[in-house]
Amino acid sequence: MSEKTEPPVTPFTIGDPLARPSHPVEVPDFDEEWTVDKGFTWVFYGEENTTLTRPVIIADGFNHGKSNLKELYEFLEGEDYPLISELRRRGKDVILLGFDNRTDSILTNSRAVEGTIREAIARRSGDERLVVGGFSMGGLITRYTLARMETDFHEDEHQTAVYFSFDTPHRGASIPVGVQAFAYLLPYGLDLKPHPFEQQMNSQAARQMLWRHYDKKTQKIDVAPERIALLDELDRVGQWPRIPRKLAVANGRGDGIGLPDVEPGEVALRLDVRYPGTTFYTQAQGDDVTAAFLYRKFPPTERTITTSGFPELDGAPGGTLATYEILADSMVQAGGEADLRHPHVCFVPSVSAVDILDFERQEDLYARVDGLDPAQSGLDEFRCSSTTTPHTLPTEELCTWLMDRF
Repeated sequence: MSEKTEPPVTPFTIGDPLARPSHPVEVPDFDEEWTVDKGFTWVFYGEENTTLTRPVIIADGFNHGKSNLKELYEFLEGEDYPLISELRRRGKDVILLGFDNRTDSILTNSRAVEGTIREAIARRSGDERLVVGGFSMGGLITRYTLARMETDFHEDEHQTAVYFSFDTPHRGASIPVGVQAFAYLLPYGLDLKPHPFEQQMNSQAARQMLWRHYDKKTQKIDVAPERIALLDELDRVGQWPRIPRKLAVANGRGDGIGLPDVEPGEVALRLDVRYPGTTFYTQAQGDDVTAAFLYRKFPPTERTITTSGFPELDGAPGGTLATYEILADSMVQAGGEADLRHPHVCFVPSVSAVDILDFERQEDLYARVDGLDPAQSGLDEFRCSSTTTPHTLPTEELCTWLMDRF
């Protein structure tokens, strides 16, 4: 290792919080396993079912690399509410859909959703219509796929009765731009590939999903061209599928209250030893606002990340992500020190998860969603959490609301 090169940093990524539950979760044997273009599935029959009868397709969300369906099962079954068991108890056949590459383009991974829908229709006993949706970006991929199949094929090609999304960034997600920029200061691995976090932040999926993206080459913060292209493609297919009943839930609150302890312009995380003096601030309004100061010893790099015209994103109502906690833990594991002030910040604003408002403006980001006319949304019905909860956490409140409408 050259003394002019930063020592390795343990691989980490920031995405869906698919942390293992605090208690063991038994993952049963699946009843069927399918391979589809760009993806793969595990199928668990509903109680009393001996064949695929009442299919519910659940697509995985955004993270780095290939889906891990065992971890997805544990997460959906584990910490707060046993979603998979409850679906099966109600006679639903659960189809977990994973992607070969979760950072691939939404348009590319749409092929896995289409393949799974067609496979479910071909294998289904009887004529029960499908329930199709997903968690986080999985909800966006399934939304696009259903709309595309209606547009490009027969209008009822997908034979789907209900579409659902669980804390999906319909109008974008937020990862602090200072954190995005920091990804490009991390050292390459022994395989000479970029750090996994850099790969994740620079991926097609991240560029399509994020409300604002930090570009490595230009060092500018803007709407990524890939996101603009995705929005154009959604326009082409009519934005939403027309035939299914469209449902969505948000892990954030709907009363305009987010994270009161996360005040704008405060230190969220300060690093020492590794990247000494590097400091991340909670997002504040205004022009030329410092979002982060980044410092690397080898090769020497200093960079101040500023924003203009941003709302107060980090404390907004929405599903939260342990963004700074993940970053702090990785730095400590790499031999550094971390002064962590705000472990969790907003990732998917409530207004985005229920497709009710864009959030460039402060008043829209903090709007009381529960008081808005649902006709402003592309959805038929939606529900926000009564308390702020982690992004995609399957709580009893949100899960039962959804299942009662399947």
